[in-house]
Amino acid sequence: MTFTLNTPMFDFLVLSIIAEGDAYGYQISQIIKRVSDTKDSALYPILKKLQENGYVDTYDQQFQGRNRKYYKITQSGKIRQEHLKKEWKEYITIIDDIVNGGMGND
Repeated sequence: MTFTLNTPMFDFLVLSIIAEGDAYGYQISQIIKRVSDTKDSALYPILKKLQENGYVDTYDQQFQGRNRKYYKITQSGKIRQEHLKKEWKEYITIIDDIVNGGMGND
């Protein structure tokens, strides 16, 4: 992909994925790879930060004899995700206006 992801966008994507249902790290990374060539290892500091900020909780669950760490969005995380979603909608409206010849002088 040509466009890079910044930290707020990563937070927004991760929270949006987890808001749809509990997920484990590799699963999240594969979804994010649809829009970014980011290395899997770049995801884990983001997940840790989201957990430290109280936006996600974790739990372990057995899968094929191994423990998987799952991430679950918290109420605080839902509020943060909704805030970021609102900002994203405003942002893409402005971008669309610019790329479609709008003068941006609203």
